[in-house]
Amino acid sequence: MPYVYAFAEGSRDQKDLLGGKGANLAEMTRLGLPVPPGFTISTHACRAYRQFGQLPDGLMEEVGDHISRLERTMERRLGDADDPLLVSVRSGAKYSMPGMMETVLNIGLNDRSVRGLARTSNDERFAWDCYRRLVQMFGRTVLDVPADRFEQTIDAVKLRRDTTSDLDLTVEDLQHLVEAFTDTIQEHTGYSFPQDPADQLRLAVKAVFGSWDGERARLYRRQERIPDDLGTAVNVQAMVFGNLGTDSGTGVAFTRDPATGQPGVYGDYLPNAQGEDVVAGIRNTLPLSQLQEIDASAYRDLIQNMGVLERHYRDMCDIEFTVERGKLWMLQTRVGKRTPEAAFSIAVQLADEGLIDLDEALERVTGAQLARLMFPHFDPSELPHALSHGVGASPGAAVGRAVFDSKRAAVRAVSGEPVVLVRRETTPDDLGGMIAAQGVLTSRGGKTSHAAVVARGMGKPCVVGAESLNVDLSARRFTTPDGVVVSEGDLVSIDGSTGAVYSGDVPVVPSPVVRYFEGLVSPHEDLLVHAVDRLMVHADKRRRLGVKANADLAEDAARARRFGAEGIGLARTEHMFLGERKDYVVRLVLAKDEEERRTVLDELVPLQQEDFRGLLEAMNGLPVTIRLLDPPLHEFLPDFTDLSVRVALEDARGKTDTEHHQLLEAVRRMHEANPMMGLRGVRLGLVLPGLYGLQVRALAEAAAELLLAGGDPRPEIMVPLVATVTELERVRSEAEAVIAEVADARGVRLSIPIGTMIELPRAALTAGEIAQVADFFSFGTNDLTQTTWGFSRDDAEGAFFTTYLEAKIFAVSPFETIDEDGVGRLVSMAVQSAREARPEISLGVCGEHGGDPTSIHLFDRLGLDYVSCSPFRVPVARLEAGRAGIAVEGSDSR
Repeated sequence: MPYVYAFAEGSRDQKDLLGGKGANLAEMTRLGLPVPPGFTISTHACRAYRQFGQLPDGLMEEVGDHISRLERTMERRLGDADDPLLVSVRSGAKYSMPGMMETVLNIGLNDRSVRGLARTSNDERFAWDCYRRLVQMFGRTVLDVPADRFEQTIDAVKLRRDTTSDLDLTVEDLQHLVEAFTDTIQEHTGYSFPQDPADQLRLAVKAVFGSWDGERARLYRRQERIPDDLGTAVNVQAMVFGNLGTDSGTGVAFTRDPATGQPGVYGDYLPNAQGEDVVAGIRNTLPLSQLQEIDASAYRDLIQNMGVLERHYRDMCDIEFTVERGKLWMLQTRVGKRTPEAAFSIAVQLADEGLIDLDEALERVTGAQLARLMFPHFDPSELPHALSHGVGASPGAAVGRAVFDSKRAAVRAVSGEPVVLVRRETTPDDLGGMIAAQGVLTSRGGKTSHAAVVARGMGKPCVVGAESLNVDLSARRFTTPDGVVVSEGDLVSIDGSTGAVYSGDVPVVPSPVVRYFEGLVSPHEDLLVHAVDRLMVHADKRRRLGVKANADLAEDAARARRFGAEGIGLARTEHMFLGERKDYVVRLVLAKDEEERRTVLDELVPLQQEDFRGLLEAMNGLPVTIRLLDPPLHEFLPDFTDLSVRVALEDARGKTDTEHHQLLEAVRRMHEANPMMGLRGVRLGLVLPGLYGLQVRALAEAAAELLLAGGDPRPEIMVPLVATVTELERVRSEAEAVIAEVADARGVRLSIPIGTMIELPRAALTAGEIAQVADFFSFGTNDLTQTTWGFSRDDAEGAFFTTYLEAKIFAVSPFETIDEDGVGRLVSMAVQSAREARPEISLGVCGEHGGDPTSIHLFDRLGLDYVSCSPFRVPVARLEAGRAGIAVEGSDSR
């Protein structure tokens, strides 16, 4: 199997082998677009390098063969002293990864060939500028010399020239920089800058492969859940030059607006520049539309090629290009990263244009993107005077403490403090801070700068190019033109839609998407809402899974219904016993006899009846699953230490038989070393006779009352923490007797299904037996995860989860996305045995996994009937259930 492939030998379907960049370069070559020739070193070579710790045997020989072909095509030789061929080296994994190594341009230049380039280009300044760029990029990205070592040298030269622009530097300045940079490399590494182009190329290839395991790349993969074993490809391409003068330049174009999704001409152009100048944001760019005035022919060719690529890829494309003395070259394309707003808008537009159908449109958006669209926006009626306006690069409202250093931002965010990362421009080194921050603000750059592209990919609000702000990184502050100073730790608010920057905490209002789900905005009033509505309607048609809500209060149930919930899958009655009602639980524990216990229970019945009536009314005509009391008992009893102190003080005063003494004795009697595994759930219902009976009575009374009033209540009873069928049989027998008694007394017919939560491994393993007694199962995946893994969520997340994630023991927290191999297998086994025992049994999930997009797809494949999640996540679950339905159908058809 070869390691190296010419662009003409590949296609866009080979991303696993060629990486996304290489596959797309091959595709553009096949389409006949003007692509500088080159070749791709495959991910197969990277995996071999990672396995053996060195470049695989034969790789550089293959590279040499392809360089020879490239030299014949270009009629130049790499590093030739008279007319040198220069190449770029770029990383390119299957998935776009901003954490990977930056590009190295102009490989092939050295102390001799730079003079040949000056002669052939007839531009000495251009040649030395190219050499300066090579030494700087090579030192930073290949040899790991700190970037600021080079920046400080450049800044000193600019200061001496009294300029802020690279374009004002002379040939002598650039020659001085090359000499200074090579000295810096020698000081930092102990080695001279390599003069042999073959050495430059070999070291650059190794650096790309090594960058796959760099800290930034690992962090980004963990954030985006990209597998660690894919590896990256390396793209070697003949150089074309945008820094040859005013008739040359470089730019990035989008076939649609990546922020809003609207059609048009979007992007940035920078005359007399190379590609990294645009991405780095060190010079503010021109709008792409101005290229038409600068070079109408190149602009016309670019627009034509953009149309070809969008129609071919059937999606918005992100394109990098260079104009070299009036000739357009296409350097890269990919399906562009976009904001959630743009994702929904573009998907619907492409469906309306006939490029894709609604199924594919639905597959192109995600529940995570929908969740971002539901975040609040700044209240336009409460906006203060803006400190500055930049470019709104990624929509949304972000409020946090201004932080000027990425590492510091990550530290402050871990402590729970919201931060806004403020930089002049960002680089891949800022990735950790960008992930931690609520939003990103830069004083330089445009919509295609590093900050803009990465923030859009993450769905974070971002404002770039706020030029009026003087960002002083060393002093950790920025200053506005009218003298306002914002220091580190001060609150700032940024609007990624308008580009506005505000001081302080700006009030927010619900997003139009939330108002749509609330029924307050018509799909015809807002383009984004129209797109969301189109895809939500289609998702509901395509999904097989039902979607219910976890809700304990009537107002939460009502909101869930407005958001599209088809019932309540989990009402946690222990939440109804908090506050003043905790005293009732204490009285139950202290009850001396059956009469005292009955008195307490009788007092609780009307309170619970009112709770249940509110839920049933809010969900009239839809099922409401009431989980019987499931608290660890210690949560309802006084703290053992506090109570001991009280009793000791009373003893000192001679009071030796108080209520506190009795309560302490009860708490001591019921004290548990691990309450989460102790007296809770069905065990509590069996140990405290009448407790579950009171709840069943209250529910039956509420249902009977609503029936008599003409309503359509559909209550269900769920017994928690069942481990054996015998427990469920006993609770069911008591419940059925109470329901029958209420029905006879009220003169109504009550049909209340009784089921159980499957949240213990034993319950999952004996699901066939339990199914013969249960009308439904609801998998409590949070407790099932805890009991399967053997750790508490609250304890583990604070103690060792970070270590486990970094050590790749977890790819993601099993409480965030279900552990398919362990917990998922238990669910699968339980589903299979339950269906065999009772084919008509209803099966669902009521843990928070029910709102996790990845978990929803698993539940659909396992054949569950519904998922239940928090009200706010109901639309997310509906969307993902629709996508899961399409995925399963597509898999079946294959």
